[in-house]
Amino acid sequence: MKENSQETEEDKEARLAYLEYNLERLSQELYAQSQLIKKQQIQLKYLADKLKAYETSNVAPRSEETPPPHY
Repeated sequence: MKENSQETEEDKEARLAYLEYNLERLSQELYAQSQLIKKQQIQLKYLADKLKAYETSNVAPRSEETPPPHY
C-alpha cells in the first residue's frame, strides 16, 4: 500500500511542477503580449494624431481649389 501511496504522491508532485512551469511560461507570454499592446497603442495614437494634423492642414479641399490654368 505504501508504494502505491508514494507513487501517487510523486505523481502529484510531478503534476504540480509541470503546472507551475506552465504557469510561469504563460505569465511571461502574457507580459510580453501586454508590452506589445502598449507599444501598438502608442503607435496607433501617433498615426491618428498625424492623420488629424493632415486633415486640418492648409490644403484646401478639391471643391474649394481654383482650377489650374488651361493652355
